[in-house]
Amino acid sequence: MGADVTVRDERSKHRFEVLVDGTVAGFTRYKQEGDALAFVHTEVDDAYAGRGLGSRLVSGAMAEMRERGVGVLPYCPFVRSYLQQHPELQDVVPVGERARFDLG
Repeated sequence: MGADVTVRDERSKHRFEVLVDGTVAGFTRYKQEGDALAFVHTEVDDAYAGRGLGSRLVSGAMAEMRERGVGVLPYCPFVRSYLQQHPELQDVVPVGERARFDLG
């Protein structure tokens, strides 16, 4: 049986967290920038490295941003790279900001 992996927005800490069996394994930090959220830093604890949790974290965060209708500014290199590799998610970045982050 696999581990239970969830992603949640911890608004009081200004970050999305990825949890493995209820334990925080990593996070992506954001700050308000105009009408969008600027994602500025992502990290996964070394104890959880190599499990794809960073991707699960960013995927979950982007899905929630899309659902809320909130734009994303991917300053964090990991978030930006993830969006570059997943063009189907790039609609979370406002059209006028996509070129700035090398997104189609």
